[in-house]
Amino acid sequence: MSNRLQFYNFTLMPYPFIPPGEDLESSWITIPNSLFDAKVAHRLYTEYLEQLVASEKFGYDGIIVNEHHQNAFGTIAAPNVWGGYLAARTSHIRIGIIGNALPLHQNPLRVAEEIAMLDIISGGRIISGHVRGMGAEYHSSGMDPTRSKGRFWEAHDLILRAWAEDGPFTWQGEHYDIEYANIWPKPVQRPHPPIWMPGTGSTETIEEVAKRRFSYMQTTTSNWITKRSFALFRQICEEKYEYSPAPTQLGRVIPTYVAETDAQAYREFMPHAMWFFRTGLKIPMHHLMPPGYNTSAAMLRTIQGRAAAGVKNFWEMSYDDLIESGHIIVGSPQTVIDKYGQQADEYGLGMAVSAGGHLGAMPNWMVMKNLQLMAEEVMPAFREPDGKPDHLREERAVPYTNAEQAATIPAPKHQPVVRLADGRDLPTALGHIPEVVAGGSTEPPTPAA
Repeated sequence: MSNRLQFYNFTLMPYPFIPPGEDLESSWITIPNSLFDAKVAHRLYTEYLEQLVASEKFGYDGIIVNEHHQNAFGTIAAPNVWGGYLAARTSHIRIGIIGNALPLHQNPLRVAEEIAMLDIISGGRIISGHVRGMGAEYHSSGMDPTRSKGRFWEAHDLILRAWAEDGPFTWQGEHYDIEYANIWPKPVQRPHPPIWMPGTGSTETIEEVAKRRFSYMQTTTSNWITKRSFALFRQICEEKYEYSPAPTQLGRVIPTYVAETDAQAYREFMPHAMWFFRTGLKIPMHHLMPPGYNTSAAMLRTIQGRAAAGVKNFWEMSYDDLIESGHIIVGSPQTVIDKYGQQADEYGLGMAVSAGGHLGAMPNWMVMKNLQLMAEEVMPAFREPDGKPDHLREERAVPYTNAEQAATIPAPKHQPVVRLADGRDLPTALGHIPEVVAGGSTEPPTPAA
């Protein structure tokens, strides 16, 4: 039986040692990299990675990293690198790469290969997030934003086919022309790792995710936008594609801080939440939405919808605005339990992302406190009596020990051999035995009675 709610620690790895947002044109794209000190970042990266590794011991369902470029908000430019580190440092927890910005890659098969490698290294624990990348990423990469959607969906389809289908095959599309699509290696999870797609409520994105039966992850938005997005997702699944979505198809990024009391949580979280929204997310619209990234009709709907709802820019919102709108959850364990329970009941929330952990400029001790209180005081309210995360209830994709692997994995169809000058095929496993090399039996010696 699955738990009622899954919990994921999502870390953006910001570099917070910059001027306040009020003094910046943007914390993206144009912020001078002279503000960056690699020695300071070494300490930050070490702390961020240790926080993610610790999440397995705390009992989280998964840990998540993502991809952004040329900003202080999130300094993970190569999420698959972190995925390899996390796979090596953990044993059972799921690792989400949410995600690789597919249109920014010249060859999508490189992404397919790297995720397959991570899935093998981790023993089948990877979640693959497929994203277009924010509009700002197109300034950073020099890619044409008008081709973004087309490149994204073609890259996505090519990657899934490469994972699921035996090659080689030829791919001739509008954006990619590959004569031999034949990736080595292929992932452990068949036909491919779970796919998550983030979004902010776009009907087009929700429609595509529902059609493909993937998981939809609502990024940081208000309660009313999230509730509307989830309702639309369920409606499309049920009415158009005739299935009921699983709770694990609906996730939400909702930064959460829990402390001993409501007052203490409110006080402790304030400066870090405000750095995140006022400085980390200080990005003007001309950087966020370059011409051609969205259609003019979509842009008009966004502008009119924001105006009708009275939506403010993140950096214009007060701390109380953020709490009241549901952009963040702050409080005692019982307050946090109540708010998560309401969203699970009313919205259909099945996965809480950024549930505890780091945000903004939080010091390491505060992050660890947040993780521990979330694990010990909040998570048990949404789990079976044994308190286990779902990944410990499921059969592992690959046996964990050598003995299990030897007992359960069939021998490969072909064994490695080397062809000798006399035409014999020498099994490499026996190539160190003198009598075998000299032309004797290829069977191992029979032990003496």
